[in-house]
Amino acid sequence: MPNPPVCSYEGSDYQSSFWDKGGREYEDCVEAIALKRMLPKSGHLLLELGAGAGRNTPRYLGFERIVLLDYSRTQLEQAQARLGKADKYIYVAADVYRLPFIDGLFDAATMIRTLHHMADAPKALGQVKNVLQPGGTFILEFANKLNLKSILRYWLRGQTWSPFTLEPVEFAELNFDFHPKAVFGWLKDLGFTIEKKLAVSHFRVGLFKKIIPTSILVFFDSIFQWTGAWWQLTPSVFVRCRGGWPSAPTRTGGFFKCPECGHAPLEDKMDYLECSSCKRKWGVKDGIYDFREPMR
Repeated sequence: MPNPPVCSYEGSDYQSSFWDKGGREYEDCVEAIALKRMLPKSGHLLLELGAGAGRNTPRYLGFERIVLLDYSRTQLEQAQARLGKADKYIYVAADVYRLPFIDGLFDAATMIRTLHHMADAPKALGQVKNVLQPGGTFILEFANKLNLKSILRYWLRGQTWSPFTLEPVEFAELNFDFHPKAVFGWLKDLGFTIEKKLAVSHFRVGLFKKIIPTSILVFFDSIFQWTGAWWQLTPSVFVRCRGGWPSAPTRTGGFFKCPECGHAPLEDKMDYLECSSCKRKWGVKDGIYDFREPMR
């Protein structure tokens, strides 16, 4: 069965145009607060899914090593230019639907501003489960269709889709909003235990950001984030989960697996990794592992 379509930011100036120059200081600050409240104080190996240009990566201070995964190689190149080629960071270009890691490798994972590009969100979340250790921490952010602005637009007939139904809404190509109950249900079905919910970006309104100082908006948002434990009416929701599945037999050796046939470990040939089972080769260039398509 073919994988769902992938949203690629290849060649995009997303970091510069959207974050650095796009008037998103408020969103960046409140997301940083939410992450700090949810992250473990320390850890060994963290997987950052949809890492982009590494905007959030410096915030994972307590982890010994971080794998930055994104489908776009150019985004990872920007992250590498920002963070450097230190041993602490591993850069991987890959499809979230076909993660190239052995099962149970990571003790933590994050997926921030990424799920909204997933046409098959449960399948993507299932991949996260596979590579996370039992008891590992998963921090997920998702775009919420049940936010106050969409509710008001629906009541005033400014939009046709209902924010109250459980199915995702694709408001632009490969851009989805999700109902909180649907997301929480997918996580529970996969065996995750939900530990904390935060409602984030209460004041994501252009007029507010123009007339009210960012520091004031951030201050009040940081207080109201805790309401996420009871209701989620903001455009962004953060969830911290823990892997609740039983421990599997420990696998020794290896890091990467073949995303095509699942064989591990892969043989390191310096400028590529080779699968001894299906003979596919996966490129390694300038410190970036590329598992999007096998080498020809």
